[in-house]
Amino acid sequence: MSEIAISSPSNYRGTAISKPFKEPSIQVREMRSPSPEFSPLAVGEDLTPLPVYKAAGTASVDFSGLLAEPLELHEDLSSGCGGQTWPAGMTLGKHMLRYHRDDLRGSRILELGAGGGLVGLAVARGCDVENPLYITDQVEMHSLMEHNISMNRLEGKAKAAILNWGEPLPQAIVSLKPDVILAADCVYFEPAFPLLLATLADLLALVPSATVYFCFKKRRRADAQFLKRARKMFRVAEIPDDDRPVFSRQGLFLYSFQAA
Repeated sequence: MSEIAISSPSNYRGTAISKPFKEPSIQVREMRSPSPEFSPLAVGEDLTPLPVYKAAGTASVDFSGLLAEPLELHEDLSSGCGGQTWPAGMTLGKHMLRYHRDDLRGSRILELGAGGGLVGLAVARGCDVENPLYITDQVEMHSLMEHNISMNRLEGKAKAAILNWGEPLPQAIVSLKPDVILAADCVYFEPAFPLLLATLADLLALVPSATVYFCFKKRRRADAQFLKRARKMFRVAEIPDDDRPVFSRQGLFLYSFQAA
């Protein structure tokens, strides 16, 4: 399996945690053992080791060949852990490219906790979208998002914006009225859970028909509490994906959230 250096959830940013992982999007290693049903509530705390940080650099990502022209993503942790690509982003990006390449044309798309913009920029490059999408994070990630948009010549298809969880939605996002919301690896810092849930609730109140595509990697027992809280607030469903037997063994979970 190929290992590359790639970027984090957005920083809640400013909290630096290190963790090693094998890049699921370049090459996926098939597991040969039986495939039991996995649940984020049943995964042991020691399933996923804590991560390792990488030096600043540029990664080329094609999502196992799903992008004809790979994304070039600059990774830089100097402003927080959002500057590195993380496994849930690879999984969600691959899912969107495989299953939603042709059905997002009229969608108004927003990515939360984008870090360097991995998922949103993959959708902008590889899916049939006609409206510019927004990749959002805290101010510390803004220059990195803009740099990656420019480096991939996606200025006409993607915009970078600041969106702080738990605060009122920026006017640009209110005006956008996003009906497709992408969130990958946003579950990693328990004190931020109520803030993220508040922002998701605001977005689904703004557009009750919207769908949130939410992928996270369970690293500790507390992470499962986020999903428990989400189930009390939204309609939560596991999203079918042919790669589920592979990524679930890596502690990755893929859900949709919709207004209750």
